[in-house]
Amino acid sequence: MQRFQQYIDGVFDDGSARFDSLDPATGHVWASMPEAREGDVDRAVKAAEQALWSGEWPAMTASARGKLLLKLADLVQANAARLAELETLDTGKIIRETSAQIAYVADYYRYYAGLADKIEGSTLPIDKADMEVWTRREPVGVVAAIVPWNSQLFLSAVKIGPALAAGCTLVVKASEDGPAPMLEFARLVHEAGFPKGVVNIITGFGPSCGSALTRHPGVAHIAFTGGPATAAHVVRNSAENLASTSLELGGKSPFIVFADADLESAANAQVAGIFAATGQSCVAGSRLLVEASIKDKFIALLKAKAEAIRIGAPLDMATEVGPLCTARQRAHIESVVAASLDAGARIVTGGKARAGDGFYYPPTIIDCDGVKAPSFEAELFGPVLSVVSFASEDEAVAMANDTPYGLASGVFTRNLARAHRMIRRIRAGIVWVNTYRAVSPIAPFGGFGASGHGREGGLVAALDFTRTKTVWLRTSDDPFPDPFVMR
Repeated sequence: MQRFQQYIDGVFDDGSARFDSLDPATGHVWASMPEAREGDVDRAVKAAEQALWSGEWPAMTASARGKLLLKLADLVQANAARLAELETLDTGKIIRETSAQIAYVADYYRYYAGLADKIEGSTLPIDKADMEVWTRREPVGVVAAIVPWNSQLFLSAVKIGPALAAGCTLVVKASEDGPAPMLEFARLVHEAGFPKGVVNIITGFGPSCGSALTRHPGVAHIAFTGGPATAAHVVRNSAENLASTSLELGGKSPFIVFADADLESAANAQVAGIFAATGQSCVAGSRLLVEASIKDKFIALLKAKAEAIRIGAPLDMATEVGPLCTARQRAHIESVVAASLDAGARIVTGGKARAGDGFYYPPTIIDCDGVKAPSFEAELFGPVLSVVSFASEDEAVAMANDTPYGLASGVFTRNLARAHRMIRRIRAGIVWVNTYRAVSPIAPFGGFGASGHGREGGLVAALDFTRTKTVWLRTSDDPFPDPFVMR
């Protein structure tokens, strides 16, 4: 059984307690993990505070920070195979996805390495003749970065990269479900040569670790990815320390197909949007809205593709859908699917977990036309697609926006004017047109409403980890004027 350690103040240790991690493909224990508790959290935050204000890190130039990030990027790329294997073992994500995704994560660190010395202030054309006034962008402080188990090296890179580029220090909390790759990543941080305390990586459970971290008085900013219910606790905890927050939460993203779309291309994109990563993605296109005139044809096309998907061991490069990460996740999906059938929805394909070891659930399509199905409204975080039809563009927009979420969306049409209308009218942080699930370090992403606030990726993410300082310099040699009048 493999044994992992936490990383605090440049030192690896076993944590206050230990817990077992299960292999989702078998349901059996495969590794022992460190469980951080309040004392560990306090040590980590204090180490980050110390590193923020004294020693090598605050004295380092922005260009030097960028060079460290470049070294980290190279190490991530060199160790991508090992990190991918660990992520697959601990979360059940298929190796063909983790391998490709983690190799690309290196580019996120390279992007933020390049941004480190381009975070600039500005000179203000002030309306006072004897003043020079300018702004500086300085690190916001200690960042608590809370990362979920799915795509965790990617979802940590969009926090760690910009935070380090801005000069912040971090305490990263990996999910208690599948933390192995993040704990292994700590070794790369150490090897890259970041000063001790700059990056601290722990894992643990909500009440004893997550709560202690998000309400710690030393934390200045909380970057959280997860579900809306947990985010509400995070925001309440931030009232204790008045930390700013950026929240990248769940989604129930509409995938809209018009009759004039390239149906083969749209079907492939829909497979990518809901069955890739076993549907365990915050941007999953889990609500298919298809124009009524092509509904039957499109569902038949999707059904054939879904039933051809290869389900198997996640470490097999031929596997296309692996297990869900946890047993409780599968139980939740089974419950929502059963409630949807009770409401009158109809299974097109799938809908029944296979027998045997592991937390597997098959690619599933549910026809929800004319019924109020829970699967169409709730985020399932699994390979379940709910389908309804629409008769007009206005109806498609109304259906797409009829959700508290607003993270992502997809529009498939050959009509360019319609595409632009849909882009304007859909309430979501991302609109993909004739594509889906595309990402880049250059492009920001984030949501509206119950999908959170703030953006990750791009320049805007780096600026979120800064605070503005305004500097006033008086240039006159004359005595200071009337002290009782504001100037």
